[in-house]
Amino acid sequence: MTNSTAPAPAGVGAVRRSLRLVAVAACLPYLSLKLAWIAGSHLGIPDGSPLLEHRLTMALANGLTVLMDAAVVVLALLLTRPWGRRAPAWLLAVPMWLAAGLLAPIMVGFPLQLLLHTGQGGGGGAGDRPFLADWVFGMVYGGFIVQGLALGALFTGYARERWGHLWRGRVRELPGTGSAGRARRRTAVAAALVALVPCAVRLLRGSGAIGPDGGGDRSMEFVYVLFLAGAVTGAWQLAFRRGAGLPVAVPLALAWTGSGAVACWGGWMSLAVLVTGDVPAPLTGLAYAGQVITGILVASVIARFLMDRPAKVAQ
Repeated sequence: MTNSTAPAPAGVGAVRRSLRLVAVAACLPYLSLKLAWIAGSHLGIPDGSPLLEHRLTMALANGLTVLMDAAVVVLALLLTRPWGRRAPAWLLAVPMWLAAGLLAPIMVGFPLQLLLHTGQGGGGGAGDRPFLADWVFGMVYGGFIVQGLALGALFTGYARERWGHLWRGRVRELPGTGSAGRARRRTAVAAALVALVPCAVRLLRGSGAIGPDGGGDRSMEFVYVLFLAGAVTGAWQLAFRRGAGLPVAVPLALAWTGSGAVACWGGWMSLAVLVTGDVPAPLTGLAYAGQVITGILVASVIARFLMDRPAKVAQ
């Protein structure tokens, strides 16, 4: 991905201004709730919730998530303001990869849980103790879904204007020779092999063979398998030119979203283990690590592809 700036348009259209407003507004309920918790409020936290047992840890965690959601506001501005057109490619691509990775599983998983009537609301605490009030889940995850839709639409338009030349054409037209192509193929194979581990663990957990037997947990296991499959499929198509008739944008989007989802959530859950001290089953920890490694490998396939692409397009 090059650092070239996007052509400066006459102005941001009404649609993008509306999307920016929606993205920012969708952050406000979550940010307000988190700031209230940091200030000592128990709004939405029932008596006896395990969240009340580790106040310092929760304050630090809430502070981190406030910064993360505030980054959505910054990204919405960057994608729609003139100064955003001059931002280095990595300064936008990396945060957007992280944002897509964290939001995409929620956008798929939460509606799925509602559809299957498995959203357990106040469940998820230790034993039978309540964790959070039911309305908190709807407000928080609903806000995340709106953020993801608005931010995704803004990024799609921005990326098409600034880097659209990098994914023109069909998969069959991609170059298949050279050292860069061989490196992508080796990395894609490595990602596919590593992904077998978290896929197997997630499928076992989803089927109830191992791990907790909560319905909501089971549905999310299959969501992670879906994103693992998407990441590996996208990388494989970019590296080996499979799905020859597909637009290049399709495997690129699969690899981008899938790699971000598995890497970010594998890393986030690993961080939660370190912070809380709740050591998961060995296979679960292995799945987290496998997700992170798979996501990083697929992301490197994307990076190699985009860095090599300008020279090929110019020929």
